Amino acid sequence: MIGKVKFDEKGLMPAIIQDINSGQVLMMAYMNEESLNKTIETNKTWFYSRSRQELWMKGESSGHIQDVKKIMYDCDADTLLIQVEQTGVACHTGHYSCFYNDIEGNEIEETVFDADNIYSKESAAILYELQEIIQQRKEEMPEGSYTTYLFEKGIDKILKKVGEENAEVIIAAKNKGKNELIYETSDLIYHLLVLLAEKDIELSQILTELRKRR
Repeated sequence: MIGKVKFDEKGLMPAIIQDINSGQVLMMAYMNEESLNKTIETNKTWFYSRSRQELWMKGESSGHIQDVKKIMYDCDADTLLIQVEQTGVACHTGHYSCFYNDIEGNEIEETVFDADNIYSKESAAILYELQEIIQQRKEEMPEGSYTTYLFEKGIDKILKKVGEENAEVIIAAKNKGKNELIYETSDLIYHLLVLLAEKDIELSQILTELRKRR
């Protein structure tokens, strides 16, 4: 049941989403009464898109869902604070939090709370960014793009490249230097992400599986 919260003249209210474990602010979006009710009912965050004028559930397409743990409102009853456990990342750019720039426009290093450790996610964010670019290439198929070429050739070509890159990683690992192994591993990860996109599998699904195994 909703308390005495105050929606604005458009029936909206800002909702601040916070990582319940670390206290890190993840994002801000708008809710109306219907999306707030759905959030309460499902324990997943639902918002109202002002541009599309429709409800949307966080993570519905990406798998980066937010499990709601606590909902509060401020002293003026016109702003929500929702504490969640975040799966994957909160920002569509691949960053864990939408707040990753300082006031001068410099990207800051992110930290993500884990039950056993607090670790840097600055590097891992590039995987989500790369996944997003690959998915965009798949949808738009721009000419001259190597990723477009792979999708045009289809699954057999993609699998062949994954196999080739895997072999090159093995060869590089036999050598003493690290640079070649880093380079070839990067190639392999890229082609694996292309394969996942071809099979409509999200990176977050792989991370969820790894978390289960841990």
